[in-house]
Amino acid sequence: MPLFRGAVNIVCEEPQTATRHTIGAVRLSATGSSPALQPGRAVGHAGVMSHNLPPVPEVVRAEPLERLRQRTSEKWTAYPADVLPLFVAEMDYPLAEPVAKAMIDRIRASDSGYVASAGPLAPAFARYATSTWSWEVNPEWVFTTTDVSVAIVETLRVAISPGDAVVITPPVYPPFFELIPEAGGVVVEVPLIGGPGAAVAGNTVVDEPWSLDLAGLEAAFAEGARAFLLCNPHNPLGLVHSRATLSAVANLAQKYGVTVVSDEIHAPLVHSDAEFTPYLSVSAEARKHGITVTSASKAWNLAGIKCALMVAGSHRGHTLLKKLPLEVGARSSILGLHASVAAFTSGTPWLDGARVAIEENRALLASLLAERLPAVRYLEPHASYLAWLDFRALGWGDDPSVFALERARVALVSGPEFGEQGRGFARLNLACSPEVLTEAIDRLAASARMFSAEQVSVEK
Repeated sequence: MPLFRGAVNIVCEEPQTATRHTIGAVRLSATGSSPALQPGRAVGHAGVMSHNLPPVPEVVRAEPLERLRQRTSEKWTAYPADVLPLFVAEMDYPLAEPVAKAMIDRIRASDSGYVASAGPLAPAFARYATSTWSWEVNPEWVFTTTDVSVAIVETLRVAISPGDAVVITPPVYPPFFELIPEAGGVVVEVPLIGGPGAAVAGNTVVDEPWSLDLAGLEAAFAEGARAFLLCNPHNPLGLVHSRATLSAVANLAQKYGVTVVSDEIHAPLVHSDAEFTPYLSVSAEARKHGITVTSASKAWNLAGIKCALMVAGSHRGHTLLKKLPLEVGARSSILGLHASVAAFTSGTPWLDGARVAIEENRALLASLLAERLPAVRYLEPHASYLAWLDFRALGWGDDPSVFALERARVALVSGPEFGEQGRGFARLNLACSPEVLTEAIDRLAASARMFSAEQVSVEK
C-alpha cells in the first residue's frame, strides 16, 4: 500500500495482524488496496464512506526565497543574502488571509488609534480556548498588552516585590534571563532534566525525554522563590508538559504560595502527536496561583504586530492584573488586536495547514540528520517549529552557531544564550521550505566533513 505524505492520514489494517499505521488527518482502512481519498471522508473495508472525519487541511507552503528576501523583518535583514536564516522565530509562510484582511480593513478605515481595552479579543480568545483545549476562560479576566515579554514583566511587577527570587528552567527562551531583573526579581535556575545523551545504558549513551525537575522546583520554592516563569510548551525544546506534571507544579505553588506565570505563546502550534494542557485548566490550585500570558503572534506569524494577552484564572489573579497601569493595555497595537481576533476566530484552517508543513519538516530534519549528520543528536519537538540540535560530538565548541555561520553560511540561534545547559547546542527554525531545510543541512554536513579533514591533517 503506498504511503501518502502531507495532510493525509492512512490507517492500514492488515487482515491478519491488524497493524495500524497512522500518517496525518484523514484515515483509510484497506486490505491491500488504496481507494481514492476524499477530504473529510474515510473508506472502510466494504468501501462504505464515513462522514465523521475533519477535512484534510490545505498545506501552507513557504514562499520562495526571492520573495522572502523582500521582507524587511529581522530574519531577512540581519545577514547577507548568501546566508540561510534559520534563527529567529519567524515563519516563511504567507499570512493567513483572514488575518491579513482584518488588518487591511482597519487601515482602509483609517482605524489606527489607541486600544481602549481587550474589546472583541477577550471573547474571541475565550471561544478559541474552549473549542481547542476545553479550557473555560472568563473574558472579563483577559487583559492585553504589547507582547508576551511585556506581559511577563508587567505581571511579575504586580506579583513580586523587588529582590524576590523567580525560577526559570533552562535551557529556556533567552529573554527570560533579562525579563525577571527588569521586573525587579532575581533569577533562580532549576535546569530541566533529560535530553540528548543524558543517560547511559551499559556502555551506550542514550537520550532521555526532557522534563521539569519537580524536586528541584520544590527546593527552590522552599528556599523562598516567590514566582515561577513556566514555558508551556517549552522553547527551545518543543516540550509539551503533561497534565500530571503541571498538576504537580500547581500543588507546589499552592504549598509554598508561589505565583506561576505560564508563557503559552507556542500552544496553538502543538503537533498532532501531542496534547497541550493550559496551565490554568489543570486544577483549582493552578487557577488560584497562576497567570497565563499568550498571543496569536507565534502561531500566525504576527511578531511585529504587537498584541498579547494576560489571562487570570481566579479572583486572586484578576485582582493582580487589575493593578496594572492603564498604559500597559494602551501599548497594544490596534492592528495587532484585530489581527488576533481574526486569527482566533477564522485562522484555524490556515494554522492546521501550517502545522502539517511543520511536522513534515520535523520528520525531514530527522531523516536528513540521520543520513548526512549522524553525529548531531536531535530529540524531535512536539510543539512549534524550533529544533534543538546537539552539536557536541562535532567539536564545534561551546557555541556551534558561530561555526555554522562562518563556515556553512547558516544562521542558527546560539545555544549558550538559553543558559549554561545550551553549550554545544544551537536552535534551528523549521518553518521554511523543505528545499531550504535540505540545503541548510547539506551546508552543515559539508562543513563538518571539511572540519574533520582539517583535524586529521593537523594531527598528522
